[in-house]
Amino acid sequence: MSPQDDILHMRRAVGLAARGQGGTSPNPVVGCVILDTSGDIVGEGFHAYAGGPHAEVEALREAGERARGGTAYVTLEPCDHTGRTGPCSEALIAAGVSRVVIAVTDPNPLATGGADRLRRSGITVETGVLAEEAERVNEAWLTFMRGRRPYIVWKFAATIDGRSAARDGTSKWITSPEARADVHRLRAGMDAVIAGIGTVLADDPLLTARVRDGRTLARPPLRVVVDSAARTPEHARVLDGAAPTLVAVADDAALPEHLGGHHGPAVRLPRGPGGIDLHALMAELHRRQIVSALLEGGPTLAGSFLAEGLVDRVVGYVAPALLGAGVGALGPAGVTTIAEAHRLEFEEVTRIGPDLKVVLRPAPPKES
Repeated sequence: MSPQDDILHMRRAVGLAARGQGGTSPNPVVGCVILDTSGDIVGEGFHAYAGGPHAEVEALREAGERARGGTAYVTLEPCDHTGRTGPCSEALIAAGVSRVVIAVTDPNPLATGGADRLRRSGITVETGVLAEEAERVNEAWLTFMRGRRPYIVWKFAATIDGRSAARDGTSKWITSPEARADVHRLRAGMDAVIAGIGTVLADDPLLTARVRDGRTLARPPLRVVVDSAARTPEHARVLDGAAPTLVAVADDAALPEHLGGHHGPAVRLPRGPGGIDLHALMAELHRRQIVSALLEGGPTLAGSFLAEGLVDRVVGYVAPALLGAGVGALGPAGVTTIAEAHRLEFEEVTRIGPDLKVVLRPAPPKES
């Protein structure tokens, strides 16, 4: 098989992996393509949901005996442990494949080792093929494993001049119904939605993912309120039981009865600059198996996340409107001079109804 063929088939595997996005947490997304001895595709699979068959198992099931002596392309190193499913390394060995091409090695210490087991069984193993594309499709889970924190997407809605509310505080609705529906689809693919206490007090949001296509979410996003002084009202809609809620309060805050108790929604965390220690919050969410989180409000909290280097992607909904005054979409973010600006790269610009949706990621640091 030529290097160009390897890239072609791995790119197909990456595309398969993408089909699992939003459904596999806390597991990674993985795609697999299997070729027979003639180089024809005989099996394809992807990991669709946590606890379900892994990509390799799905592809081997489709390939059957035609996998023997063939090649498997896998976007992530086959697992080598028994969890809710058996080791994929053993499945590949039992199927009799002769070569396995891997894009990204597994950073999970509980699952890694599949490549070594395959080699010990006499199977040719190659790694690093199309690694950048495979990492991009799996970046939330890789951030969770390598950085030991959730992958954070900051979402904002603003006018073309960057205002998220008018001078009198009104903000409903800056963007269109189409944009708001898209936000719910975005939420539905996340493990958590994070908002600050200012947003809760001002807007009393539900912070739930309301999807209109009839789907029932198997795992509704955890609603997280960053509330250092424990001011979340007893009748706030985020406490309505429609989805699980976590209220992050400072460890020295006086805790009201509706937030405390053994089964209360509050968790005590250390203080940091301006409120909760955000790195401690990230560690707590990691402990709770939150792989990805949508940061929604408000501008002060968003600025704090950016200042701490905790934003991995930005999704903005920009309305063709001007206010000229009012609340900005972003508060202080640790920038005092233009050289310190948080530089981003455009990933996607699309029309959503009358609005623009822009997707960006932090630009890589420039080499000195």
